[in-house]
Amino acid sequence: MPESAAPVTPVTFPPAFLWGAATSAYQIEGAVREDGRTPSIWDTFSHTPGKTAGGDTGDIAVDHYHRYRDDVALMAELGLNAYRFSVSWPRVQPTGRGPAVQRGLDFYRRLVDELLGAGIKPAVTLYHWDLPQELEDAGGWPERDTAYRFAEYAQMVGEALGDRVEQWITLNEPWCSAFLGYASGVHAPGRTDPAAALRAAHHLNLAHGLGTVALRSVMPARNSVGLSLNTSVVRPLSQQPADLAAARKIDDLSGGIFHGPILHGAYPESLFEATAPVTDWSYVRDGDLAAIHQPLDALGLNYYTPTLVASATGELPGPRADGHGESDHSPWPASEDVAFLQTPGERTEMGWTVDPTGLHDLIMRYTREAPGLPLYITENGAAYDDKPEADGSVHDPERVAYLHGHLSAVRRAIADGADVRGYYLWSLMDNFEWAYGYGKRFGAVHVDYASQERTPKSSAHWYARAARTGTLPPVE
Repeated sequence: MPESAAPVTPVTFPPAFLWGAATSAYQIEGAVREDGRTPSIWDTFSHTPGKTAGGDTGDIAVDHYHRYRDDVALMAELGLNAYRFSVSWPRVQPTGRGPAVQRGLDFYRRLVDELLGAGIKPAVTLYHWDLPQELEDAGGWPERDTAYRFAEYAQMVGEALGDRVEQWITLNEPWCSAFLGYASGVHAPGRTDPAAALRAAHHLNLAHGLGTVALRSVMPARNSVGLSLNTSVVRPLSQQPADLAAARKIDDLSGGIFHGPILHGAYPESLFEATAPVTDWSYVRDGDLAAIHQPLDALGLNYYTPTLVASATGELPGPRADGHGESDHSPWPASEDVAFLQTPGERTEMGWTVDPTGLHDLIMRYTREAPGLPLYITENGAAYDDKPEADGSVHDPERVAYLHGHLSAVRRAIADGADVRGYYLWSLMDNFEWAYGYGKRFGAVHVDYASQERTPKSSAHWYARAARTGTLPPVE
């Protein structure tokens, strides 16, 4: 048989694999002043002139707070069997202190019941960046007290939903919270203090540990508790010692600073050395590392694109960009000697290179980092300039190709021994894309922001076929 006529082996997934989609509260809910909710740092930030594209805010977003039943029905039509959403902290505990507001919790109770009724497994993320503004006014994540406030909040939500929700994620991408929020300032609260960013990272770790204990104190033992990390897949420009050192520094600042204490009970010594010009780490108290180092039931991995770095000395090829928004301030403390280079290849609307090999590398890295720990891809997806056709349909062949490539990488990792149990597409539908406002569309479902009409794109129909069959359809 000629090679060109060889049969194509279908890319199949384990029968119990979760096919999900993900969202976050501030990006979709709207209703920012209803039922007792008070401002989060993202309300304040987005209403500050010049902080978001076009002055866009999440005041209405895609009105999921009022349309959640229709959105769950749409998920069911698409064959999803899992949905990852985040709880809005200021909706549940408006000032970040004191008792829970039942009207806020009731929304999530209704959402969970709707999901379960549709046969969709809910996964709750407790923190996806919407810190109550009053806690930021008291110092925010650079202050130790915020970690204790988070544990109280975690217990409230665990008590309300833990009987029906089995999968829990304490924090989403603490790197973004710490370094985009407090170092580069491109995310809320918009501060530019590298030392504060490093303190924030430690207190986010502490919040995860304390929150994990709080959740387990009020939930059934069967429930799974983990967190979602967006550790960079860092590649050096060359194998020269200076480039390797640059890669190690960024790997420590994106990954080791979180998985070191969380998985292994210690920060990397090389992290301490690299950041010595910025901080002395004196805020790490006795007992903190033990509090952070709680056993995990699962780990979420978020991946979009790899990172290419080199030593900043000497001549460098190509343009430089770290892929994290425009700012005069770096999100990487004490990394003036590191250059970020654009990786070659096709790009998304975010300017991020499409490279599924990075997802395979990330999965295998954590398979080695945490042997035996179940993994979930809790975010993966792409923004494209999706526009409706004359008949109202939305075709996004680039996203279909993106999903096929990255899901194939997940399947290769499973074949290579990784215990990956599910995939959450980012995102279910177009939404408020943080500082980019409504200008970047990540959704498998198109949203007309004026009418709030939802239209599944061709990628949604492709993903629905994958979810129903456990096999990746061809890219047409």
